[in-house]
Amino acid sequence: MTSRGVAVVTGPSRGIGRATATLLAKRGLDVALLGRPSVGLDGAARDVEAAGGRALVVPCDVIDEQLVASAAERVSATLGVPDVVVNNAGIVKRRSIEETTPRDWDEVFAVNLRGAFLVTRAFLPRMRERNAGRFVFVSSISATLGSAGNAAYAASKWGLSGFAKSLAEELRGSPLISCAILPGSVDTEMLMGSGFAPAMSAEDVAGTIAYLALDAPASMNGSLVESFG
Repeated sequence: MTSRGVAVVTGPSRGIGRATATLLAKRGLDVALLGRPSVGLDGAARDVEAAGGRALVVPCDVIDEQLVASAAERVSATLGVPDVVVNNAGIVKRRSIEETTPRDWDEVFAVNLRGAFLVTRAFLPRMRERNAGRFVFVSSISATLGSAGNAAYAASKWGLSGFAKSLAEELRGSPLISCAILPGSVDTEMLMGSGFAPAMSAEDVAGTIAYLALDAPASMNGSLVESFG
């Protein structure tokens, strides 16, 4: 039997995460789905299995250090060391700076940035030991420009791009790589209320993620790929 690769996708219950998990399964990977328990999480597992992959549902809040560490242990023990880690989990709170509370700010940064750090840190040692693997971060075009009424989200995505590039420098000279995609207006629930019309689908973005995860040359380490649709 041909051995399948292993992918980890955070925030897989809907939108870009779900489309990415499904496409990676079609491309021959088993997929660990790390997300908060929901009907969507179970649905994503069914999509992965329908696409030919094995789905491992791992209920996990990515902002919780112990839950993330336990998730990494379970994924590695059940499916194996990941070939691909897609840090997709993210939230948005659209409010002016005056209306944004410190709690709002902290929650956005916890999910969008701390979560990516914790997940990366949990899987990185195993991937280094195996000397193979790729990290793909789902940032945003908001990481390149100011965003009125959306400062917390934009700032967290600027930070995520910086984290992806910093990881790339730490991986330089090894077979591992780190890169990020910066989508524009994607037709997902997160776009609702933004005032922007969708320019691409979640499946469009998933296609680029799959390219970075499986097909892109290693020389793309550190790349931030802007996608406008």
